[in-house]
Amino acid sequence: MNTPAPLVTLTFDNGPEPEATPGVLDVLRRRGLHATFFVIGQKLEDPARRAIAAQAHAEGHWIGNHTYTHAGPLGDRPPGHAEAEIGRTQALIGDLAHPDRLFRPVGGGGHLGPHLLSVEARDYLLRDRYTCALWNAVPGDWKDAEHWPDRALAMCLAQDHAVLVLHDLPNGAMRHLDRFLGRLADAGASFRQDFPDACLAIRRGVPSGRLGDWVAPASLTRLGADAQA
Repeated sequence: MNTPAPLVTLTFDNGPEPEATPGVLDVLRRRGLHATFFVIGQKLEDPARRAIAAQAHAEGHWIGNHTYTHAGPLGDRPPGHAEAEIGRTQALIGDLAHPDRLFRPVGGGGHLGPHLLSVEARDYLLRDRYTCALWNAVPGDWKDAEHWPDRALAMCLAQDHAVLVLHDLPNGAMRHLDRFLGRLADAGASFRQDFPDACLAIRRGVPSGRLGDWVAPASLTRLGADAQA
């Protein structure tokens, strides 16, 4: 029996960066691939960086929201953080936004768990009909610029539909991107831009059955607020 070819959804977090993102766009353009760029709101306040995001959007890539500061997971933040981190960034994304209002929480090293969202952030995303996109393949390119491709290849080929998290940061990791994508293609992987249901905590304001797994108890958020007092 033939084994279905693995699917890979490419995502890039923490940009845009003038020293890295244009090179990523060049590689994707040459290979005819489309990805999602989850951008940091603070960086979009720089006109040069926002112009890079606009270029990515014009070339068919999706632009998603990855918080304003990327200062850490939202699960233990004091009140008011949802508008400050999510809403402010969405306003800066503006007309570059995907219709589904894509949002990716900060994982704190790529980890999944109830630290990702506070009750306040969850309610904000549901009310404003965001799509909350998670992941299932994090090879750690931000901390190991040389050896991430081997881990990424193994992660992608081990599952039916991988949502791969890479980072368009100026640490040198993305110089391996083109060769890595070639290895994936040679191994039989196919690429698609959409996200599997298993990696969506919320889709257009509708919660998944596992949304509670990614939301911190209200008591933890309250402790975070007390610590800030």
